[in-house]
Amino acid sequence: MTTTTTAGTAALVPLLPFLGAVGGLLLGRRAPGFVRPLAVLPTFAAAVLAVVVAWRQGGGSGGAAIDAATRLTPTGSVPIDLALHLDGFAVLVAVLVGVVATCVQLYSTAYLRDDPRYPSYAALVSLFTSAMLLVVYSGDLMVLLVGWEIMGICSYFLVGHYWETEAARAASLKAFLVTKLGDVPFLIGIFALAADAGTFRVNGILTAAVSGDIEHPTLIALLLLAGVAGKSAQFPLHTWLPDAMAGPTPVSALIHAATMVAAGVYFIARLLPVFAASAAALVVLAVMAAVTMTGSALAALAQDDIKRVLAYSTVGQLGYMTGALAVGDRGAAVFHLISHGAFKALLFLGAGVIIHAAGTNSLAAMSRMGGLAKRIPDAYWTMTVALLALAAIPPFSGFFSKEAVLGAAEHAATGDGHGIPGAAGWIVLVAGLVTALLTAGYATRLWLLAFHGKGADAADHGRQPPAMNAVLWVLFLPTAAFGLAAWKLPDWFDGGSLTPTLTTSVLSTGCALAGAIVMYAAWRRTSLLAAGAPLGAVAADPEGAPYVSEEETIASHEAAYGGIAGAPDPADPGRLLLGALHRHAVTGFHLDAVYSALLVRPVRGAARLAHFLDREVVEAYVRGAGAAPRLLGAVVRRAQTGNVQTYLSALLAGSVVLAVAAVLVATGA
Repeated sequence: MTTTTTAGTAALVPLLPFLGAVGGLLLGRRAPGFVRPLAVLPTFAAAVLAVVVAWRQGGGSGGAAIDAATRLTPTGSVPIDLALHLDGFAVLVAVLVGVVATCVQLYSTAYLRDDPRYPSYAALVSLFTSAMLLVVYSGDLMVLLVGWEIMGICSYFLVGHYWETEAARAASLKAFLVTKLGDVPFLIGIFALAADAGTFRVNGILTAAVSGDIEHPTLIALLLLAGVAGKSAQFPLHTWLPDAMAGPTPVSALIHAATMVAAGVYFIARLLPVFAASAAALVVLAVMAAVTMTGSALAALAQDDIKRVLAYSTVGQLGYMTGALAVGDRGAAVFHLISHGAFKALLFLGAGVIIHAAGTNSLAAMSRMGGLAKRIPDAYWTMTVALLALAAIPPFSGFFSKEAVLGAAEHAATGDGHGIPGAAGWIVLVAGLVTALLTAGYATRLWLLAFHGKGADAADHGRQPPAMNAVLWVLFLPTAAFGLAAWKLPDWFDGGSLTPTLTTSVLSTGCALAGAIVMYAAWRRTSLLAAGAPLGAVAADPEGAPYVSEEETIASHEAAYGGIAGAPDPADPGRLLLGALHRHAVTGFHLDAVYSALLVRPVRGAARLAHFLDREVVEAYVRGAGAAPRLLGAVVRRAQTGNVQTYLSALLAGSVVLAVAAVLVATGA
């Protein structure tokens, strides 16, 4: 297959889901029978074509990057091209996006089968997928920016799908505003980068970065990092992601596994030479990654909502990816991105099955239900393996990809990273090991509370729809076996080794086992106290459809979404282990309160001041400009009586006044 044919095939990959989205929106009301085929088939076809492009681009043999472009529009300065840049990173990430999106669409046909807004939901998921694929394949930063922003608006609508609930409305608005807060400096950074490099094309920018032609690498890198922090939910702009769990569970799987949050990590990986040109930027990135991964892991230990546990888990795993980029190894970062995409999609879709079976998002409520694992055996076994992968227990995929990150950090810390500050390596390595312990702890806590509760048996709703269970087993395969690709992926990437090293393997696995054992011991101690029902733990509607259970749970589960997030549960082992830190961790260490004090309240105060000045000052002038002629007209109108004698008297009086004035002027008086 020629390069031109491969590029043409690649162009169809983002185009097909886009056409499916357009078709779904146009036919959703007129021909509802076409909605599900238009949701699943174009996305599936795009996934198949992505596999074909990946094989043809390299076939695992280190194929050269494919570039194809056509001038989109002249700008008078830096041109904008409709360009494709297909290297090993792009084609493999595109396969991940296509496979996860197909699984989400197929799962949603059952999960939201009775939802009246399913047609618009399915179309938005297709558009979301198309936008991410555009970001992945784009060879021009301005075209990439189009996909970047489309994902932002799609997330707003999808997170707010249950718009009847206050939590969903607030979460969608928060996700949009926080990501836009990062997008402003991100856009400035793109313009500054293009000004220094003389092009928006990715290959031209990489050439300029390698040759040292970027004049302001630190400033540009920090501006771009702001956008990445917003999109990929990194400290301090990560607070939108846990709240975004108010959307449907399949949307959570798509956002966390293959789109949106992965876009920021992928963007840095694509332009890593630009960031590597500034040691200061790498240290900042390392600190951001370390704070993100440790803080989010502590917060995950304190959450009661199963989806919020997984959300904070995503934030932490993204911290591993940005940590790998901080030590200059984009191969390890993308390896973990792909591995994490598989097991995190499985975890979220499995959580949807649990929510339907239990009728609640609350782990506290699940810990008081017996027999849940037997009710949903498919979710139980697949999620068990996915949680082992999340905890980086060998031989599952998460172990190999996380070890690639820690191994890269070790090399940088010991001075083996060319041009990488040793401080960045130590920061990432220490934070990564601490997070490995915490990750195993909250993964064990989720597994014990969700599947090994004690109490009355969970309601039996029969087997889940085949589509939902089938998707779990599809994602089970890469979750269990993708780690074996560690020996082959270097051919697709930069050639650096991704195989585990002995030192970090022993340390991280020991930390993970210690975290799991400590959590299990704490659970054994607290499980005897499960008879005391905690505040806010509710089973909303066990007999309802999956989307109904989730929507009603979000509306009523105040322990996660309301003001009583610290509601005491004596049976929670996370509370026992965190101690006094729990009340801070459960609220995400009060970052929302900090933002409210530093940003929200001042902005609202400024808005009230502007409203006062507009009403009392600006409008006063406007009203005065109309009132003065009105008063003058009223005075003049009084002289218009219609009486001729009055007019003659006034004329005579005026004449006398003028005559007297003339005499006085003539005499010089």
